[in-house]
Amino acid sequence: MQKILSSAQDYLEAILELSENSSNVKSVDVAKKLDVSRASVNRAVNVLKEQGYITQERYSDIYLTEKGLAEARAVKETHTLLQKFLVDILGVSPVTGETDACKIEHCLSDETREKLKIFVDSNDKK
Repeated sequence: MQKILSSAQDYLEAILELSENSSNVKSVDVAKKLDVSRASVNRAVNVLKEQGYITQERYSDIYLTEKGLAEARAVKETHTLLQKFLVDILGVSPVTGETDACKIEHCLSDETREKLKIFVDSNDKK
């Protein structure tokens, strides 16, 4: 999978999480979740539409495409994996684990992610 900008990954992850709680994801919801301006969301939405990650009719709900859903799920899975590793295995606080996982998720290689998944999964079974 081609790497996309970390900010774009953040938007996709936010849209995914919002869509899990409601079928209607609006720009204002994304802005609140990410604590950014609606103008920033509109710029990001236009870029993500051009890249084929989302669809949105003018002033309408935002939907992840198949490509967008795959990328968003991959980012969320990596985030969850890192958070679990940091909190459950290393023992950092949940707040620090959340913050650090969000930062690290964007720069982790596929190889490292797979090795970390194996490690975390093996520690879950103990």
